[in-house]
Amino acid sequence: MFNKWKKYSYADQKTYVSRLRLLVLKIILIVFAYIMLTNVFFPMIVMRSTSMQPSISPGDRFIFSAFSIRGIFEELPFFEGLPYKRGDIVSIDMSSGQNIFFHIADKLIRFFTVGRAGLSGGEDRFFIKRVIALPGDEVSMANFIMQVRSADSPYTLTEYELSGKRLYKIDIPQVSSLWNEAIPFSGTLPKIVLGEDQCFVLSDDRSNTNDSRTWGPISIRAITGKALFRYWPLNKIGIP
Repeated sequence: MFNKWKKYSYADQKTYVSRLRLLVLKIILIVFAYIMLTNVFFPMIVMRSTSMQPSISPGDRFIFSAFSIRGIFEELPFFEGLPYKRGDIVSIDMSSGQNIFFHIADKLIRFFTVGRAGLSGGEDRFFIKRVIALPGDEVSMANFIMQVRSADSPYTLTEYELSGKRLYKIDIPQVSSLWNEAIPFSGTLPKIVLGEDQCFVLSDDRSNTNDSRTWGPISIRAITGKALFRYWPLNKIGIP
């Protein structure tokens, strides 16, 4: 092997090393571009729980639009307003609010260690939920159906009426008559008014699943993306 290497001139060896370095650099740039595309701009997320049934089942795969980039450029005029509305399916990060660079570093480490190491604590802090109410709205619940009075309206409407043309089904559980309003999953919630930086999110499965009934209203900064397209399974492909 070394004898074969000696047959090449110094110039040839230098060219070979230069090409090798260029190849390694290209691979690193491709990996970085892939992570940026799938984490910062259009992350692909797999539903792993039953909390959004019957609308979404475990194993369903989505392309989301990520909002991480907004944290850097939020002062620009085209980032004014919320990028989602009532009825949208969103991804939620309930971790301690690390910035975009933390998440990129975490993805890089997970990529090169095949998921064996990372900076974040795991997937249990990340959720997929449906936006029910926006900042300033008044919300309440009766028989597991949310009643919402939007901040700019004197009328109270159901969550379905305020979701526009977006149709979705919820799973209403059969609960014991012994449950009362003090229990988060009783199907009844008293009226609350959301703060200027708060949203109310729920699972489509209205049984004992974690959402704003247990967390309370969440910060708008905890919402990290919106579902744009479901690409698997094929019989459910399309805009969710």
